[in-house]
Amino acid sequence: MDSRDAILVADIGKSRCRVELRQGGTVLGSADHHGFPGLGTDDGAHVAFELLVETVAMLPSGLPETSLRGIGAAVAGVEASAAQSRELAVVLADRFGAPAAVLSDATAAQLGAWNGEPGTVLIVGTGAVAFRFDDAGTLHRADGWGPLLGDLGSGRWIGQAALQAALHAYDGGPATSLLTAASALAGSAAQLPAWLAGSDNPSRSMGRFTPVVLQEAEAGDAVARSILAEACALLVRTVSLACGGTRHVALLGGVVKSEFFARLLQNALASAGIEVVAALGDGMDGAALAADRRGLLQERYIHRDRTI
Repeated sequence: MDSRDAILVADIGKSRCRVELRQGGTVLGSADHHGFPGLGTDDGAHVAFELLVETVAMLPSGLPETSLRGIGAAVAGVEASAAQSRELAVVLADRFGAPAAVLSDATAAQLGAWNGEPGTVLIVGTGAVAFRFDDAGTLHRADGWGPLLGDLGSGRWIGQAALQAALHAYDGGPATSLLTAASALAGSAAQLPAWLAGSDNPSRSMGRFTPVVLQEAEAGDAVARSILAEACALLVRTVSLACGGTRHVALLGGVVKSEFFARLLQNALASAGIEVVAALGDGMDGAALAADRRGLLQERYIHRDRTI
C-alpha cells in the first residue's frame, strides 16, 4: 500500500477526538479519544496537537501514519484564535511530514454537507449553530455562542430544559415522567443541582439527558413534547437568520440522528418555508476535502501550514 495516497482526518471536538486514515473513499482505520476545551484556551494548539498524536497512536497496527498526502483537522474553537489555528497546522505538518489544513468543526460540517459548494447547514449536537457560505465564499452564521449565551435548541438546551421541568414537577408543577428519569441521575431530584455542579462538563452532562427527553416525548409525555416543540422553534429561527433567501438546509449533529426529532424539526422548518436536503457528508468528510483540495470556496476560513 502506498501511504502517500493516504489522508489523515481528525475531528477534535469538546466531547471527543476522532481520527481516520483514509485512502480514496475507504476508511483504512479509525480511533476515538476524549475531547478538549478548544483552541481558544491557553496553549490550545499544543493541547490539540498532543491529543491528536495520542489518538493516532490508537489506530490499528499496520496502518501507515507517515508519508501522508495530507492532513485535515476540524477543531473546536478555531474561530477564537487564528494564531493558534495556524500554529496547529504548522506543528501537524512538521510531525507527520504532510501539508496540513485546520478548520472549524462548523466549517468542516458545511464543507462535508455540501461537498464544498454554497449552502446552509444546521448542526445540532451539544451546541447548535447554523452556517452558510454564499456564492462569494462569505460566511453567514447564526448562534453557536456557547451554553451561557446561546446554543438555543441544542442537546444541552433540551437536557437543561428537561431537568428544569423535572425540578418544577418536584416542586408541584405539571407532572412529567422526566422527574423519575432525572432523579435517577443523582439519587433524588433534590440532589440534581449538586450533581450538575460537580460535573467536569455540565453542558455535556445536560446534553446526555437529551436521549431520555426524546424517548419520553415519543412515548407521549406532554412536558417532554413541549420542550422539543420549543427547541424546534428556536432552531428554525437560527436557520432563518443564516440561510438568507436560499430556504434550503442540511442537518447534521448527534441530536438530529434521532429519526423522531429529525421529523419534528423537518416539519417545523417546512412550516417556515425551509426545505431540508440530504447532507452529502459530515464534518470528517469536510476535513478530508480541505486536506485534499486547494482553492475551495471556503478557503479564507481554512488555516494551512506554510508549505502549501
